[in-house]
Amino acid sequence: MVEHGDIRVVHRGGSKINSREPVITNDSRFLLCASGESVKVFSTSTEECVHDLHGHTDLVTGVLLKPSNHLQAYSCSVDGTVRLWDFTDGILIKTYVIGYPVYAVYASANHEGVIFIITPKESDKRCELFQLVALHLPQSGDQLVDAGELSAVLSDVSSNPRATVFGRGGEYIASAKALHLEVYFFKKQKSYRFRLKEDNKKGGKNTFTCIAAHPKDDCIATGHEDGKIRLWRNFIHRKEYTYSTLHWHHNAVSSVCFTPEGTNLLSGGLESVLVQWRYNQESQRDFLPRLGSAITHIAVSPDGALFCTSHSDNKITIIQSCVKVSAVIQGLVKGESVKTDLTVDPRSKSLVLNGKPGHLQFYSLQRDKLLYNLDIVQQEYIHELGLEQFEVVMVVFDASGNWMATVEERRQKAAELELNLKLWAFDEQTQSFVLNTTVSAPHEARITAMCFCQATDSQTTMLVSAGKDGHFKAWQLPRSAHAEDEGPSWSCDFVGAYHGLVPECCCFSADGSLLAVSFQEVVTVWSPASWELLTTLSQPPKAIRNLCFGRLSCSKYLLGTTANNLLCCWNLLTCSLEWSTSMDISLLLSDPLTENMAAFCCQAGHTDLFVFKPSEPRPVFSLKAVCSGKVTRAVFAPREEMLESCEESSQWLNRSQLYFLTQYMDLMTFTTKAEEEDRLMASSKQLVIDDSVAMTPFYLLLGKHRKPENPDTLSSPSADRTPLPQGSVAIKELLQTPAHVLPSTSFLCSMFVQSLLVSVTDAREENKHAEKEMESEKEEEDSEGEMEFSTSRPEQALPGAQSAESAAPPLTKAQVRELRRVKKLDHGWLSGLLHS
Repeated sequence: MVEHGDIRVVHRGGSKINSREPVITNDSRFLLCASGESVKVFSTSTEECVHDLHGHTDLVTGVLLKPSNHLQAYSCSVDGTVRLWDFTDGILIKTYVIGYPVYAVYASANHEGVIFIITPKESDKRCELFQLVALHLPQSGDQLVDAGELSAVLSDVSSNPRATVFGRGGEYIASAKALHLEVYFFKKQKSYRFRLKEDNKKGGKNTFTCIAAHPKDDCIATGHEDGKIRLWRNFIHRKEYTYSTLHWHHNAVSSVCFTPEGTNLLSGGLESVLVQWRYNQESQRDFLPRLGSAITHIAVSPDGALFCTSHSDNKITIIQSCVKVSAVIQGLVKGESVKTDLTVDPRSKSLVLNGKPGHLQFYSLQRDKLLYNLDIVQQEYIHELGLEQFEVVMVVFDASGNWMATVEERRQKAAELELNLKLWAFDEQTQSFVLNTTVSAPHEARITAMCFCQATDSQTTMLVSAGKDGHFKAWQLPRSAHAEDEGPSWSCDFVGAYHGLVPECCCFSADGSLLAVSFQEVVTVWSPASWELLTTLSQPPKAIRNLCFGRLSCSKYLLGTTANNLLCCWNLLTCSLEWSTSMDISLLLSDPLTENMAAFCCQAGHTDLFVFKPSEPRPVFSLKAVCSGKVTRAVFAPREEMLESCEESSQWLNRSQLYFLTQYMDLMTFTTKAEEEDRLMASSKQLVIDDSVAMTPFYLLLGKHRKPENPDTLSSPSADRTPLPQGSVAIKELLQTPAHVLPSTSFLCSMFVQSLLVSVTDAREENKHAEKEMESEKEEEDSEGEMEFSTSRPEQALPGAQSAESAAPPLTKAQVRELRRVKKLDHGWLSGLLHS
């Protein structure tokens, strides 16, 4: 995380949830998984994120349930700490400072007070030699504990958490690395090492990829690169060990796992199939196919009711006993690269980019959740190396979100390129996009840029595409076509060119009256109404890389970046260069809601950010070393609620939020300290309970939905009712007692009804008290009767007039008594003061 004054650069969703094996709680209600620098707690039934456990300052590398307390969990991180959480309430209990990066954590019920972690032999993160050490947790009441007592168990292990596992009852621990399997026995304080040949007789690779241990037998299952699974037995004796081989996977086995009772062995890999082997009857197998993508991890709940699989497309699938998929937790799909730009859907305000092969994903930035995938290519994806298939390379939306345009391409040979331009209409019934028009070979060469006219008052919907063939084309949808029975039809309205040069960028002005197209080093400005070339701008000597119009009060400016590291700003009213500066800008984009523009500049191996207005020479905000590498994908996303920041350096974040992708495919954003504090306050307010209301079980169920009482009804008869006794025994008896030990319903019903009745003695005492008050009030009224009689004889009111007293709300008894007390006071001193 990078900080600069009031602005922070943070991960805001999209982190990997498939990097480590997930954990299912003992009651199968929750699933815990590492997600970037936090631990996410998901509900296995609703798929919603219940808690986001923040505290680590670097990548979380492991999550583990505490063996002695099933409501607590350990997490380890590269930041050199192990943290203990109460994941049901989302509370950090304790932090153990190790001082070394931690890459995995293990524990066993037989080793109480001890956890086992994998750390590098040296404190440097770049060290490639790792060891398994035992960490004796000190008994301390402090929240931050320095855990210094470490003892080495295995000196050469793999950093992959799937390559190390505890054996039966914690009696031994096994670890696999490359071609070696090492088993350490705690009682003997001795380890045995077994080695395989690099290649078997059929040429398969024997390298270990994963490992699992039987919970009740002395049996170890290992997965290998050639797709085989070996079951190791009798390894207690170094020279008498045996193993049997199972083979179904055609590629490397990614994960193996035994069920809690040891009756089945689960395995998975590239085939997207979960295989269930019967233990000691390995010829019997069950399959759960078509899970969507390659399996990376397999986990089983402690009661064996749920299985879960992590997948290469950043997804976790929850399965009911290898029978059916019950839930899917989908994160932001991370591919090798993002071909499309980052785009925001104007309707759902979701982030749109490449998802699964041939798909676009619509990802909610506010909820950090995938909304849906849209199949663009509409062809079956074939998992085969070297096979060229269609890829989605561009996507744009119009201003209303009614239309979406996509470009897909496939290059089969060096000289052949297949191109498809597809236009999608939003369907109100399905709340998704439906294919409307497909244009095969819209250009004779690759499309370089594409944009919609964003003017909301335009009579037509217009799309412009530019290609390497030297032309830009305008595709038009007449507004009158919407009412036709055969539906809207897109057509090519204009084809433009300029001296045979290749167009690289294109963009519309905010009002849609101008279209700017860059032809190498020349910027041309066109009128979409008549397709007349209005002017050309050719100040820079190099090709234009980015082109962008100003917004709102800066709409008269056109900005562009060049290949010789210049940022130029033209004034379209004078058709002259307003200013220019030397900057190596990798990405330039404008905020659609404000005048602000963002420029990402790459230098010295990292990226700097500058936020500015075209009309002002001084940047609004700048931040050095935002991230390492070059930023080529970013977008301004509108906020759901506008911020009210008074700081000049952070006002550019009030209406929009800037998101960008790093070279490591991490989705980052900028946020203010005040915004983070507001988020914490909002979450803490959910835990605040009104002290004036009884904390009964019914209140916990229904208290959040109670409407505030109207103050005008306080004097009504319903306000004088006796409230229910707080902490009613009948209600607690009814809700908290287990059903199988509850008494009969008739007995509970009588208790419940009696708790609702008002005591008769209490009512009589209240009536006597009220009668005494009425008698005293009557005596006071008789003593002042003559005065009230003279003042209570009003003049004849006009017809239709309303008395002010009748419109006023009735006074309470306390207010009436106070008024009478004031009347009896002697105010003679006031008249004397006035006459003097």
